[in-house]
Amino acid sequence: MALRGALFLAAATAYILGKVRGESVPLRIFSAVVLSAAWLLLSVEMVLRFFPSPTESMGCQRQFAVNYRPTGYPPVPPRNQRRQTVWVVLVWLALNGGIGVLYFTHIIDRDILVLISLAYAVCDMICILLFCPFQVLFFKNKCCNTCRIYNWDFAMMFTPLVFAPGFFNYSLLAMGIILLLRWEITLRRHPERFYELSNQSLDCAHCRERLCNQKTHIHRLRLQIMAELKAELNDLREEIQERADEFRNKK
Repeated sequence: MALRGALFLAAATAYILGKVRGESVPLRIFSAVVLSAAWLLLSVEMVLRFFPSPTESMGCQRQFAVNYRPTGYPPVPPRNQRRQTVWVVLVWLALNGGIGVLYFTHIIDRDILVLISLAYAVCDMICILLFCPFQVLFFKNKCCNTCRIYNWDFAMMFTPLVFAPGFFNYSLLAMGIILLLRWEITLRRHPERFYELSNQSLDCAHCRERLCNQKTHIHRLRLQIMAELKAELNDLREEIQERADEFRNKK
């Protein structure tokens, strides 16, 4: 996460400085070095996803036969999973379609598309480590180990690059799409690997990461803050109502 964050901040800083200097392509000099390094880093990450790895999360590694530990039960998808997946696709296409409209109407430029993709890369790590809107709003799954769209991440983060043709952009997007397609094909051929009911490797007892504990604390803190804000708003509403009543009584 730190490396992705550093790449995004460096690119954003270079873009702002380039705009201040009046350059037509603010990331031109920057892209020759840092964006090439970003391309290499992200490409290596994607290539490694094609092979089993003990250092990767079980969320994406469950597609491999080596990580399948049968429970004896048939694979049963969570209720409404297909509908939730369709909603995610529609929302993501709408979001990035809006970005495309902004690009083709010249409200944002090509470099902004690169910055958005780098921002998506940072958000991907935030989803894993801190808070995932797909988990909370759509799938309601317990953790990343059972995430329906885990290996969609690279295809999703490079979606804005579809509007900016070029070798670096399209090669990243192509690798991300190939990862997504492999995930979907494996899911259909070997669904038993993807669900906790049929694969012991996804059970909490075999989890090595325990990221759910961190997310649980953050979720509780978020609920607490929202409850406190709601209470303060109620107090403010009551105070305003009292003053309004006093004003009417004086009249």
